[in-house]
Amino acid sequence: MEYRIEQEMDLQKKLEVLADAAKYDVACTSSGVDRKNDGEGLGNCTAPGICHSFSADGRCISLLKILFTNECIYDCRYCMNRRSNDIPRASFTPQEICDLTVGFYRRNYIEGLFLSSGIIRSPDFTMELLYQTLRKLRHEYQFQGYIHVKAIPGAAPELVERTGYLADRMSVNLELPTAEGLQMLAPQKKRSGMLAPIQQVQQMRNQNKKELTVYRHAPRFVPAGQSTQMIIGATRENDFQIMKVAEHMYKKYELKRVFYSAFIRVNDDSLLPALPGGPPLLREHRLYQADWLLRYYGFETEELLSEDRPDFNVFLDPKCDWALRHLEQFPVEVMRADYYTLLRVPGIGYRSAGRIVKARRLGSLDYSSLKKMGVVLKRAVYFITCGGKQMYPVKLQEDYILRNILDGKEKLPSGVKQEPAYEQLSLFDDPRFSV
Repeated sequence: MEYRIEQEMDLQKKLEVLADAAKYDVACTSSGVDRKNDGEGLGNCTAPGICHSFSADGRCISLLKILFTNECIYDCRYCMNRRSNDIPRASFTPQEICDLTVGFYRRNYIEGLFLSSGIIRSPDFTMELLYQTLRKLRHEYQFQGYIHVKAIPGAAPELVERTGYLADRMSVNLELPTAEGLQMLAPQKKRSGMLAPIQQVQQMRNQNKKELTVYRHAPRFVPAGQSTQMIIGATRENDFQIMKVAEHMYKKYELKRVFYSAFIRVNDDSLLPALPGGPPLLREHRLYQADWLLRYYGFETEELLSEDRPDFNVFLDPKCDWALRHLEQFPVEVMRADYYTLLRVPGIGYRSAGRIVKARRLGSLDYSSLKKMGVVLKRAVYFITCGGKQMYPVKLQEDYILRNILDGKEKLPSGVKQEPAYEQLSLFDDPRFSV
């Protein structure tokens, strides 16, 4: 049975309202799954495809990113779509989303769908509508492209399970880093209710992996994994608390990605911070850098921060900051250091570290070779030797290195304002990654 949603708004206007309402959901991630067209349906899915960016072969990949509805039964203080706000409200029908997705795909506007939603009537009612939409797309329209859908906290587990067999990726937003922050700004929501679908998706994925080892053609459950999002700066958690939450989500629930969204004050509320300097974009940037270190560089949160030093240095990326506080581990000899030691050197990314390990088996390396491999020498030069020699005489002193690094004249990510006295380092040495 399909629910009917009556709306006086035309489809174009609905699209304008609900695409704009979806802009606060972060979705710039790789699809993470390969699925070839079987010859009977429409579209396919490639692992390198990412929202509003470029795949490895140079193609621009994009998603239709919309809310099913911006109506909501909750009154979260930080949310534009909260119940008490007087804003234009709209809701799609499953048929309308199918028409938009397939129509845009055939015009080569999109390669997939990102579908989130406010909570209309109840979590079960909303999750049922999302399930109906995906079922129509997959079975009636034979759409085989990428689909990312939100699992609605509080919805019946069977609805989440049925939807998971139709989606490539699912996500549940934690909203705020701690239960205390959630209680203050969104008292109608419970942290346990948000963790329940995350845990269910993890368990179902593990079970599905075992099934696929026995039955190769068994349906796949959320093959691209799950992600979550936290709002940064709406409450008073420090960076150490935020990174501990992220690390816990990666280790316990095997999340593919934790997104950090700088708080934007869209509502007038006494419990929300004033933010005279605008959204904390630089802080968001530092958290993404640290997150990258946790996932790919073998760092632990306790190495980067502590209860005594709970926030990141605004003038340095977390890797450089860590290296300056652990100068006893440097300089590193690139001809002898193992892969994981090389990863900890500022200016050496995981690709360049791999190239060094492979190339040195064939002969000696010099600094020009390191530069060709992608090593950022203007940072690495303070922390390495090559063949027992420095590139040029440098002091292994914190003040000396810090002063020279801060004079590097590197650009901040788009949208981040520069402090008058400094030019900030870019995100990472690795050319594959940018924010």
